[in-house]
Amino acid sequence: MATNPVHEPPGQAARHDPVYDDLAARPEFAELRKRYRGFVIPATIAFLVWYLLYVVMSNWASGFMNTEVVGNINVALIFGLLQFVTTFGLAWYYSKFSTSRLDPLARDLEQAYRDSAGNDGRRGQ
Repeated sequence: MATNPVHEPPGQAARHDPVYDDLAARPEFAELRKRYRGFVIPATIAFLVWYLLYVVMSNWASGFMNTEVVGNINVALIFGLLQFVTTFGLAWYYSKFSTSRLDPLARDLEQAYRDSAGNDGRRGQ
């Protein structure tokens, strides 16, 4: 039989550290989440629309997708290769965005956590 070391009633999840609750209530945390979602949600939607456009056009606009551009290179091949370019471009842009807009807030929150938690941020050790 397993024991419950935090003495919580059976069937209930253990409550997380109050330091996390304090951090989550800070306006900086709300701003971090807002900035993150402000990038990720539109970028995800745009990428999915771009990908689905490629799939839809491959299925229902095969005449256009089979149009040769240069030699045996057709529109479908160019669209397919642009999927890779878009993926790497989006990853690169997110890295720049994260470094400039998310990381400073995250560092401030991490420092606030370390200040509240003590022991160089290692609670319970």
